[in-house]
Amino acid sequence: MRLFGRGIIVLAISGVSATFASAQPPAAAQAPPPMKNLQIIPADTPRQQVIQTMQGFTQGLGVRCEFCHVDEPGHQDFAADDKRVKRVAREMMKLTADINAKVPAAVSKSATDATRVQCATCHHGVAVPKQLTDILTDTMTASGTPAATAQFRELRKQYFGGQSYDFSEVSLTTLAQRANQAGKPDDALAWLQLNLEFYPQSVRSYLLMSTVYAAKKDMPNAIKSAEKAIEIDPQSGQAKAQLERLKK
Repeated sequence: MRLFGRGIIVLAISGVSATFASAQPPAAAQAPPPMKNLQIIPADTPRQQVIQTMQGFTQGLGVRCEFCHVDEPGHQDFAADDKRVKRVAREMMKLTADINAKVPAAVSKSATDATRVQCATCHHGVAVPKQLTDILTDTMTASGTPAATAQFRELRKQYFGGQSYDFSEVSLTTLAQRANQAGKPDDALAWLQLNLEFYPQSVRSYLLMSTVYAAKKDMPNAIKSAEKAIEIDPQSGQAKAQLERLKK
């Protein structure tokens, strides 16, 4: 009985010890190291706020952290200034702050009511904020229209539905006009055919095609294109006038 009682006492003490141990507060989690090399963002900015700001940058430019920061297998140093784009980003942060400071006066609104400029205002989710028409014009100049139309298809496949580029028919008809004005009617027709692939009811495309064919002295196709424009929009005064001129 004495041994049995001693066992009960031992078990009771063990239970109390276990309960006491479980009641102890967990050890405090180790605080993350402070942010280093903050030059534009104030050094005392809470870590989470800095991270949220950086996430806004990545979303605005459609990139990941390693676009600006050194983040490679076996070598991660977010504080390093090795990459040129990180140094450029700082200058863009200064520029954005300067613009936002001037916007309220420019639009005669309070700082609260004035729309603030952000990365996405210009970048729209791409690293280089360049218009689609300018990108395709550069490619067309450097590598020819077939390469530029192929690039359009790739960009549309990747970005269509987002805010990055203007994939409306205006972009391609603008390129067609530029090509026609540059004395490259075949390039103009290539852009218009591509536009009709995505916008088969584009009256503007058929009217431009009619103009381009007329410049090439191809009157049958010029008339046919104008008639197609009227077929799509019987009320188009511009198409009727163009057809009338072509038939004189």
